[in-house]
Amino acid sequence: MGRDADETPPSLDEVRWRIDAIDSQLLALIDERAGLSRAVAAAKQAAGDTGFGLRPGREALIVRKLLSAQRNDAPDGLVIRIWRELMADSLSRQGPFHLTVWGDGRTVELARLRFGAAPPMTVVASDKDALAAARTPWGVSVLGLQPGSAWWARLLAEPTLNVFAALPCLTRWGPQAAFAVAQVEVEPTGGDQTFWVTDSAKSAAAIVEALGADGVAAEPLAEAGGLKLFSLSGFYQRDDERLARAPGQLTGVIGAAPVPFDV
Repeated sequence: MGRDADETPPSLDEVRWRIDAIDSQLLALIDERAGLSRAVAAAKQAAGDTGFGLRPGREALIVRKLLSAQRNDAPDGLVIRIWRELMADSLSRQGPFHLTVWGDGRTVELARLRFGAAPPMTVVASDKDALAAARTPWGVSVLGLQPGSAWWARLLAEPTLNVFAALPCLTRWGPQAAFAVAQVEVEPTGGDQTFWVTDSAKSAAAIVEALGADGVAAEPLAEAGGLKLFSLSGFYQRDDERLARAPGQLTGVIGAAPVPFDV
């Protein structure tokens, strides 16, 4: 119950008592949620569903709903980090969810920020090793957008692998620096960006202009080995006619992800 403006503010002991009480309530609810996650896993196994339980589109919708709820003091980052931990723990209870990372220290940091502490994490020496790990059952790989590496272009020949998350998920945490890849389907969430690769020799600015003339808003993300990576505003299917008309001989969609939640 709130206090009127002219009431005496609570003492430090009163505030600490209330925090301790809330901590006990939170722990009980988290424990109950963990039990329900185990029940979900058991129900899936009983139904013969042993496939990867990762649903990035559903997770994005959950996070957006939470961020749109009325709050007084809890910042977006705190809400996202708590629920990412809860969702990753739930996924780990459903199967052998594991994480592989290739990149610098920032990539490792972003991987843990996105997928929490629940999945075991392996840092590998090459982008090829990371992509190979993404092909394994219940595997997710996080790869940095490192200068000189066009690992993302290899996904053109990997129809079962998709980029499904761009890290970080808040612009205040910095620019996009890594992608998460797995054998999962990507679905539109109502606020998405699609990742598209081309081998066109035209400049990035010229490609952006050509796409824009066909109604596609694009932003260059990376360039290496004669290949260019762009983020397209919106959700695009692989066979979209506008992309078929875009510059380049070797082109294609390699996945999609929600746009940052604070855009």
